[in-house]
Amino acid sequence: MSLAYMPGFGNDFETESLPGALPQGQNSPQRCAYGLYAEQLSGSPFTAPRGTNERSWLYRIRPTVRHTTDFRIIERPHWLSAPRNEPDILSLGQRRWDPLPYPEGEVNFLDAMRTITTAGDVVGQVGMATHVYALTADMEDDYFFNADGELMIVPQEGALTIFTEMGIIEVAPLEIAVLPRGMMFKVKRGEGVERARGYVCENYGAKFTLPERGPIGANCLANPRDFKTPVAAYEDKETTCLVHIKWCGVFHVTAIGHSPLDVVAWHGNYAPYKYDLKTYSPVGAIGFDHPDPSIFTVLTAPSGEAGTANIDFVIFPPRWMVAEHSFRPPWYHRNIMSEFMGLIEGQYDAKEEGFVPGGMSLHNMMMPHGPDHDAFEKASTVDLKPVKLSDTMAFMFETRFPQMVTRYAAELDTLQTSYVNCWEGLERKFDGTPEAGGWSGAK
Repeated sequence: MSLAYMPGFGNDFETESLPGALPQGQNSPQRCAYGLYAEQLSGSPFTAPRGTNERSWLYRIRPTVRHTTDFRIIERPHWLSAPRNEPDILSLGQRRWDPLPYPEGEVNFLDAMRTITTAGDVVGQVGMATHVYALTADMEDDYFFNADGELMIVPQEGALTIFTEMGIIEVAPLEIAVLPRGMMFKVKRGEGVERARGYVCENYGAKFTLPERGPIGANCLANPRDFKTPVAAYEDKETTCLVHIKWCGVFHVTAIGHSPLDVVAWHGNYAPYKYDLKTYSPVGAIGFDHPDPSIFTVLTAPSGEAGTANIDFVIFPPRWMVAEHSFRPPWYHRNIMSEFMGLIEGQYDAKEEGFVPGGMSLHNMMMPHGPDHDAFEKASTVDLKPVKLSDTMAFMFETRFPQMVTRYAAELDTLQTSYVNCWEGLERKFDGTPEAGGWSGAK
């Protein structure tokens, strides 16, 4: 399927799937063309400053008050929300998992979701949750919106087609899609895809935005033009449809007699988007030393405290390594932020073994981590010529909150119980002389 998109991050867009469906010069005319209803979707308080005020006007076949009836609560035991502290589950320490196995039978996006960690408080609208999915079926007459937060979908295997109220997004591995809080959508497998797997970040707090570039200046990192928003598309069918809602950590469902994806035209700046991670322009050391991982931030969700994010979405893309007389992989460190990592393809330079595509790891706040023994020895002794890291893409969901491991994640067969052994070989080299361990450390 060849789809059209509108470029730019945070732009005020306008789009219509039928000519003349979008009113001009006003938002709410007495009568809309085609017998449509005008409706505003707000992603911020009405009185938010202009720079952060987000809303879109939707022109739809039926207003959304007709897209819900009586709700009933349903159980989704594997999709959890914070706070979720299991007293007998140890979240302290370093954790790593192999890829999530695919289920037997037909499982769609909603049923496939499995929560790995939770952080913060969903009702207080702070924090996040990390999920993984492995699906084998489409959402046909099932629709979903999340009142608790926005969703970032990071495919690792198999493309997805996401039909939202505001248009259709195709997203494949090495791309991401972000769906705003409250946005109705359904997920299908991409053309020719039998099964798909990936990661999801559920952001309870302030929405994702571009990080400030500071001294980097106007260019590099993720450029606004590379974010793509879908053009208007609508689904008009008169069949029984189930609308699923997540609200305050509880799932509800209601049955209606038509599709809720009935927006014929819209304008505004509150909209879903996709981004191609391959377009990220990394900035790194061209002299010596290794920069902080924050230099690879694609999107950030602010916390209200300057420099301390509710969530940072960070990637480790293909890039040149040229630093002189430097240890080039990520250094050993302890961090006030909690780091959930995933690997989309290739190898991660600090963990060349054990961390595989589709896998994931967790290093909670103040837990030490860094290169394993083999990576340390290689990086400490290698001839430091310019080297390109190719065919790799790792990412990190980083948050100011501790990430609590769910019971499901703790009991997964794919949990690597021997992960901490990767550092066992890091033995004492110190003997009181500058040449200890076989090198002087001098430039």
